[in-house]
Amino acid sequence: MDKIKILQERRGKVLAAGSETRNMIASLVDGESFVEVAGFSFSKNEFYGSGAEGEGVVAGFATIDGYPVYVVAQNAAVYGGGVSSANCAKILRCLQLAEKNSTPVIYLLNSLGVQIGEGVTVLEGLASVLAKASRLHGVVPQFAVIAGDVYGQSALFAAAADFTFFLKDGVLAANSPLVISAGSGKNLPKEKVGGAAALGRTNLVSFTEEDIAGVRAKIAKILDILPFTNAAVVENGADLNAAFPDLNKNCTADALIEGVFDADSYVEFGKSAPEVRCVLGRIGGISAAAIVFDSENGVALDDVNVAKINSFIEFAGYYDLPFISFADTLGLKTDLAVNDSLALKNVYKLMENFELLENAKISVVYKKAVGLGYTLFAAKSMGYDYVYAFADAKIALFDDVQGAEIEFAGEKADKKALAERYANENSDPINAAKNGYVDNIIEPQFVRQYLIASLQMLLK
Repeated sequence: MDKIKILQERRGKVLAAGSETRNMIASLVDGESFVEVAGFSFSKNEFYGSGAEGEGVVAGFATIDGYPVYVVAQNAAVYGGGVSSANCAKILRCLQLAEKNSTPVIYLLNSLGVQIGEGVTVLEGLASVLAKASRLHGVVPQFAVIAGDVYGQSALFAAAADFTFFLKDGVLAANSPLVISAGSGKNLPKEKVGGAAALGRTNLVSFTEEDIAGVRAKIAKILDILPFTNAAVVENGADLNAAFPDLNKNCTADALIEGVFDADSYVEFGKSAPEVRCVLGRIGGISAAAIVFDSENGVALDDVNVAKINSFIEFAGYYDLPFISFADTLGLKTDLAVNDSLALKNVYKLMENFELLENAKISVVYKKAVGLGYTLFAAKSMGYDYVYAFADAKIALFDDVQGAEIEFAGEKADKKALAERYANENSDPINAAKNGYVDNIIEPQFVRQYLIASLQMLLK
């Protein structure tokens, strides 16, 4: 018996069953760096009466730009990527190794649900891997890639991940999109149910990418920024004394992000609540996490955008990132939907997260910090180490119109004129600075310099 020939034949069957998945892994990781675990895992499905080479999942370790990662890839070519107890055992082994070696995990998801024929046994298997994924949250970075149709409990890997990427044909749904659509009395195509554009309130869409090369580039940049996988401070040639005079003329959110962060050293993510922009990057070579509020008249808070901020602050805390708030924020949105939502609970959770965030916290009021917006994103009592305000910022108990209606209720002047008067008399940041609540009032063009100096002082 030629054992080598038998090995080659068996290996050929395993490779053939997962060729497309392995090609995707090869495009994701550094060349020839992928080492498979449990490569010959094999079981027989009694329902289908056939074997499942590779168990419908390819797992192993590799590097991306030299950074080590573990990869778990569901293989849709085997029973539609259907989850079985055996492939759960294979995934679990990979996650155990990731935990033991403190290494990030990447899930390439493509599954129509569980394999028929195993009953409760497969649910126990799913419980084991999902429990492990949840325990890894905040311990090692986790990335999920929606590479095809991802239905049922496999969708929970996306919820456990810190970053979720949707490829152009990716669909994520807690159940079959057909069932979800019918249950809502509609007949929608699957992408209208679980495509990236359809999941705007879920906080599950970090990035949308055309192909796996785009995913690789983003993951590599994130791993380069995180102190978990790289140094908290790097020498990247950034000019520490650069000023940006254009910010004095027109300080938009886009201009602020471009002016503050080192060139080509940051990523912005999170497709839900686009008025709250989450940016991970380096400022003067120092890793930092920042939220930038982006609105013409100040961002009103609701359950969705506060939940997005909560997730980001938790992430910053887990991985020792300084946190910066660029405030242009009002209180809670005044409508019935927000009043009857999780908004207040989410705000309370946000205050808890601020309390638990032990790294540096800096606030820059670049436009407005009004009412609850000030309390959460600029108040010294919320734990901010430094608070800066731009010269034309507004810090107040009420916004201009509402404040004027209260302050000048008996006066019969033009509402616009009264609002301007209220702003001049009550919203000038000097009022907050004279009480010690604002450390410095600065020109926008110098904000990067102030931040670098503060971060250097506060770094642990």
